[in-house]
Amino acid sequence: MISKEPPSLLLLASKLGYQTRSFAEAARRLGVGVIIGSDRCHQLEDPWADGAVPLHFEEPRRAAARLADAVQGRLREHPSCEPKIGAILALGDRQTETAAHAARLLQLTYNSPEAIENCRSKLRQREVLQRAGLPVPHFFSFTLPEPLDSVLPRVIFPCVLKPLRLAASQGVIRADNASEFVAAVERIARLLASAELQVTREADLDRLLVERYIPGAEFALEGLLEAGHLRVLALFDKPDPLDGPYFEESIYLTPSRLASGTQEQIFRCAAESVQALGLSEGPLHAEFRLNDQGPWILEVAPRPIGGLCSRVLRFGPQRIFLEELLIRKALGMPDADVQREPDAAGVMMIPVPRSGVLENIEGLQRALTIPGICEIQITARLHDFIAAWPEGSSYLGFIFARGGTPDFVEAALREAHGALRFTIAPRLPVAHPVSGQTGS
Repeated sequence: MISKEPPSLLLLASKLGYQTRSFAEAARRLGVGVIIGSDRCHQLEDPWADGAVPLHFEEPRRAAARLADAVQGRLREHPSCEPKIGAILALGDRQTETAAHAARLLQLTYNSPEAIENCRSKLRQREVLQRAGLPVPHFFSFTLPEPLDSVLPRVIFPCVLKPLRLAASQGVIRADNASEFVAAVERIARLLASAELQVTREADLDRLLVERYIPGAEFALEGLLEAGHLRVLALFDKPDPLDGPYFEESIYLTPSRLASGTQEQIFRCAAESVQALGLSEGPLHAEFRLNDQGPWILEVAPRPIGGLCSRVLRFGPQRIFLEELLIRKALGMPDADVQREPDAAGVMMIPVPRSGVLENIEGLQRALTIPGICEIQITARLHDFIAAWPEGSSYLGFIFARGGTPDFVEAALREAHGALRFTIAPRLPVAHPVSGQTGS
């Protein structure tokens, strides 16, 4: 007799991503099988013992073909169970292109490759949104080999320089004048030429985007798309000023304290952006600046919120987390349309004050006793080197709080952060052997 199992989920994630375990655990709670596609080394024999398919996300068509072959092979190996692949989710920007091509091969519902490409490149996204008449700043791009003397006459100061494809504000720098612009270009060029980024073989590592700086407060929207319709799950305030010169984020608070009419302006802007980009399915994370002229689009990404920040969102009377909600929606399971809990909630991405080696952490127990604090996750490892922004892209950890109002939650997060002490030591320079000498 053929046994019926719940549909399985294809999950594309970075081997270093915080979210993979959270999604896998949510799937287990739902009785859903998971096949992971990850950018781990194909020569290692399943080092995490999760049966992940090793993929090269910088080659999305080839990665998609490899993933489809692996999935179909597993289906052939277990015909009596008749396992069915019901959906595909990508947890990061790099994984979305592979997901789009794999979805076509496996006949799964997902965004089109064309819509994903509109989002993957910051330059392409700006061009598409501008053609649609949506609010984006003045922008242009240039390649790093171009002489800056020919680039500077095109700049409107203050401006922001960005690599085209990095995430988490890595390599993003504000410049207020020509000398700051030149210094920013040189700093970003060193970052893009680093071994850590070159090994990713990411596209456009020789090109920068230049945008006119937009003053105003920042907000983030978490949403879910179905057949092009946007369902807003949460709107986050970012109460800390993000004026530069670097743009490391810190606190996210929901519900937003904006007036309902202003929130509706952001929701309309998000929906129009989704339509212009051609997105249609799955999770959506979008970021905006707001000033007297209304909302300006900073980024639209067809993926869930990054890091462990998803833990700040809980839905329905059972208080299910975002991961479970997304899996339920993708697989057509019950209780996918429940609303966010009524409590205020917030997360602080613990900033990296300076680059160096993390030697010690103090104050965790004190921070956990602060009213409203419900969890602190330190994700940086002791004795590892951590990079501050703009070179960095990973936080020291995450502080979570809940309470009756956003003001209470914000105060709790700030007090907890103030109780923590991080000892960060300078990284010693690597000693190179003197020419002509050899080790014993």
